[in-house]
Amino acid sequence: MNFQSIIHATQASGGVLYVMMVFLFIALTVIIEREWYLRTALSQGKSVIDEIETSDHIDTAVLNAIALKYPNLPHAAVIKVALRHDTGHDFDRFPDKLDESIMKSAPRIDRFLWILDTIVTMAPLLGLLGTIIGMFNAFHVLGNPGSAPNKITGGVAEALIATASGLCIAIIGLFFFNNLNNRARVVMHQLETLKLMLANRMHTRYQQQKDVVRPIKNQAGAAR
Repeated sequence: MNFQSIIHATQASGGVLYVMMVFLFIALTVIIEREWYLRTALSQGKSVIDEIETSDHIDTAVLNAIALKYPNLPHAAVIKVALRHDTGHDFDRFPDKLDESIMKSAPRIDRFLWILDTIVTMAPLLGLLGTIIGMFNAFHVLGNPGSAPNKITGGVAEALIATASGLCIAIIGLFFFNNLNNRARVVMHQLETLKLMLANRMHTRYQQQKDVVRPIKNQAGAAR
């Protein structure tokens, strides 16, 4: 199929193929941007979890170093909440504040995936619409006196290009949508894991502080 045939098929579809080209461009843009972001978030997020897991103890210096090392990660936002919270007081609210930070990061993680989902749904429907318009134009030739049968069959073949294009866009988009959606789910799982690791390790530190403070209070009470 040459360039002129493509232009003719696009015009025969009532301009639907032009819209589908725009859809394809948008879908590829979302796929490339989200693939890069989520791949980076997964690899660096695993590094964050490994650093915390291998640390003998968690203190402000360790958390601050990790937050500065990965400033653009949603994991860093969770760590910053741990840095701002005073674990010596009101420790029961600490996991809730971490959950709040994770919920704030969720829209950033699955951003633009709704666009890809919409394109996957609409592309076959637009392709079917383009095929219907093309077949209407093809059978309209029957009304012209002396019309050749090959014009009708050629018009039907061109009309089917719209359906094929819509299916191709939907297949490509669906594959990457499921892949990206799974990556986003794994990133959210990393954040939940990070929350539990911080809560458990900070709770150990909180208990150690209480164990140190309690004898001091007892000694002060006995002195009175």
